[in-house]
Amino acid sequence: MPRYKLTVAYDGADFCGWQKQEPQDPGGAAGAGETGAVRRARVERLAPGREGRIALRTVQAVLERAIREVVREPVTVTGASRTDGGVHGWGQVAAFTCSGDREAEDAEEAGAAGGAPGGEGAGRRGGGWPVSRGVETLVRAVNARLADDVLVRAAEVVAPGFDPIADCTSKGYSYTFHSASERPLWDRGYVCHTRHALDVAAMAAGARALVGEHDFCAMAAAGHGRSSTVRTVHACEVVELAGAADNAQRVRIDVSGSGFLYNMVRIMAGTLHEVGRGRMAPEAIGDILASRDRRRAGPTMPPDGLRLEWVEYGGRGK
Repeated sequence: MPRYKLTVAYDGADFCGWQKQEPQDPGGAAGAGETGAVRRARVERLAPGREGRIALRTVQAVLERAIREVVREPVTVTGASRTDGGVHGWGQVAAFTCSGDREAEDAEEAGAAGGAPGGEGAGRRGGGWPVSRGVETLVRAVNARLADDVLVRAAEVVAPGFDPIADCTSKGYSYTFHSASERPLWDRGYVCHTRHALDVAAMAAGARALVGEHDFCAMAAAGHGRSSTVRTVHACEVVELAGAADNAQRVRIDVSGSGFLYNMVRIMAGTLHEVGRGRMAPEAIGDILASRDRRRAGPTMPPDGLRLEWVEYGGRGK
């Protein structure tokens, strides 16, 4: 049974994140901290077998449905990163296993049962996706069944035991600010608008304090669900992007690490934003980490400016 690794891109604006979720009660109040993107992403239909419940639109569910239509059998799609509602992906990695050359298997079964060519069931094509059919064809077939805001960029055959989560060695995210008095229009869903001019040099100095192995309890959302808050950040850089229109300033944070806590990157971005606008000294970041006090770090920035850029496995590239 072949296992396929997919590289997936998506616009997260109209998704309730990556991971499939239980249907919610349509009559209930919005969850604490629920973003507009999450509210927009609710699918106005009843979930099968869940009378009175609304199915939530997630990337995992949409992708899984498209793959099932292609391979014509149930599959489970596992993703490397459980991005939140409104967060975008460029290099998300997902994997699934399906049947292989079912025609050969059917022929063997028919022979064992005493069947003859041309008999009942002859020529029947089963489900699955044989490796011989090609990954390029698989990508085209899946993309033809996906909505416009999801795209499979590439596919490859991997070992049967490949685990997108456990085998991951590093992930890279970016967070982009749009600094201007007027809010952005055309790409408003992909940047975080701030009216404060940002000191990029100060932000870069603060970012360097985040690199290395630290206890990031101060930069994790409550209820992160992890037994340890120690994480290793491999790199954290702040750059000012050229070509911003109408005297706007575009600043991007690029961060990579072996793993991240819930909302950790968005809180890192919020803390560096405080440094950039002069409300916090770059030198304070080390003390914030040492305090393990979430109240001392910056705010959790909106999901719009966050994008999963790449996921790396065993040094094989991004």
